[in-house]
Amino acid sequence: MPPLVPVTRSIVLDADELVETFVRASGPGGQNVNKVATAVELRFDVAHSPSLPERVRERLYELAGRRLTGEGVLILRAERFRTQERNRADALDRLIALIREAATPPPPPRKATRPTLGSKIRRLEGKKKRGEVKTLRRGRPDVD
Repeated sequence: MPPLVPVTRSIVLDADELVETFVRASGPGGQNVNKVATAVELRFDVAHSPSLPERVRERLYELAGRRLTGEGVLILRAERFRTQERNRADALDRLIALIREAATPPPPPRKATRPTLGSKIRRLEGKKKRGEVKTLRRGRPDVD
């Protein structure tokens, strides 16, 4: 892992902030799964990281969900691939993507608007036509 991990132009993580643990992967895979610890558990202390601005930290708390512990440590588990190296890269990529998503500003709030007069009239005309079609479908009672 490089000593500095660039995330965005303004955010760069120090490799010392990331803790990797190798564990056995779950699921099928035969002897390879039973013998080799290829899955990676990547831990990143969001609460105490000096690299993150405060607004990114708060948004990361929201986005992380269940992956965040009570102490503010983000845990990402990568076990998609058969090799440790690819799982390490996968976990790091997922962490970077999550931090980038937290760094993007939220969209501006939606302004409530009212429907135009024309759209109201079109809506009511459509409802009237549907009602007429349904009335025409009803059979008239037989009059003898």
